[in-house]
Amino acid sequence: MKRMTWMGWSLAIGALPVWGATSQPAQDAASEPATRPVTSFVEKLALGDLKQNSLWAWGGLLACIFTGLLLGRVAAWMLCAIGTRINKHGWVGYSHFLTDAASPASLAIFNCFLTIGLSSIAMSPPLEDFAARVELLLYSIAAFWYAYNLVSMVERALLRFSKHSRSPLDNQLVPIIRKTLRIFLSVLAVLFVMQNVFNRDIAAWLTGLGIAGLAVSLASQDSLKNLIGSITILLDRPFALGQTVRYHGYEGEVTEIGFRSTKIKTAEGSVVTIPNSNIVNDPVENVSARGNIRRMFTISIPHDLPADKAKDAVTLIRNLLERPEFYEPVHDPDRGSIKHAPRVYLTDIERDALTIKVFYWFRPLDNWEYMEYSERLNLAILQELEQAGIIPALPSVMQVTRAVPDAASKPKA
Repeated sequence: MKRMTWMGWSLAIGALPVWGATSQPAQDAASEPATRPVTSFVEKLALGDLKQNSLWAWGGLLACIFTGLLLGRVAAWMLCAIGTRINKHGWVGYSHFLTDAASPASLAIFNCFLTIGLSSIAMSPPLEDFAARVELLLYSIAAFWYAYNLVSMVERALLRFSKHSRSPLDNQLVPIIRKTLRIFLSVLAVLFVMQNVFNRDIAAWLTGLGIAGLAVSLASQDSLKNLIGSITILLDRPFALGQTVRYHGYEGEVTEIGFRSTKIKTAEGSVVTIPNSNIVNDPVENVSARGNIRRMFTISIPHDLPADKAKDAVTLIRNLLERPEFYEPVHDPDRGSIKHAPRVYLTDIERDALTIKVFYWFRPLDNWEYMEYSERLNLAILQELEQAGIIPALPSVMQVTRAVPDAASKPKA
């Protein structure tokens, strides 16, 4: 709408309904020509009275139209030039306040001079009323056009506010507010024009819209639930765009939070679409919100290993995690803290093996760095145990065979 010129608005007037024309029941095409309502309206305007005007009056009207067009263009150019100039000084808000007013101001100035020019033209009362309504329509268009453009300033203010606060009003919610405001202004403009320009009773319209809205709401309960779910997600912020979440067996990056659904791109490259109402009612695990990646694994050593050797194996793994090449990712930044320090214990004494459990918390949250670190640590543990003469025990595999009796062993009848 911002790019649409005021001349385009003027040409659109002809597409609007004509006030004062009474609707008649449909007649047979042969008995009622299609051009009859238009001809009746033209006759009602009594255009013949315009012959009473002198050439000076028509020349004055033409001069006013030309002056309005010229001054409107000059005003629009000046507002854009001033807005661009102050924008270079960092006053972005004032700049948009002026540039957004350029085209609406041009239309308003043209309409002002058009009113002055028409004031010297002798017209019949119906034609004079028609001209007054056209002028009011142009002023209304200019006013609502400017208000429509100013919504972009509200959007910029909200974006700037969200950057300096922890408010849930962020890049996801601001577009919704912008669209809502513009739709509201558009509906308000239509209702204002229909009531004040075309003398239509909008009370019946509003009643009909209320009934239609109730019917639509009953027919689209799931869509409304998803819309409310999207607003809940944006306000409660269980996750944000770009974060990794886990939901009902699906794990991936959140790529879009829409009005109806949220899209997750999995590691396999597929996109999972989840209705927002389901996300609000079901638990969602935000993988990106965790502070670290915890790993727990076990190492089995032979059950007949002497106690000193078993103790040496535990000490060996603990010392390995303290080495500089392994220390940083699995210790807190505060080296004196033991909140998430690695832990190694001999936890189980089984019949077949002794079990050593290893715990550590890896940072940062990059999954591929975590995998690379785990590989280096595993190889280092195997190498150290081998040098110490400790061979990790393999899990015993029990083979169960089913005995099938042969013919000789079958009981005789």
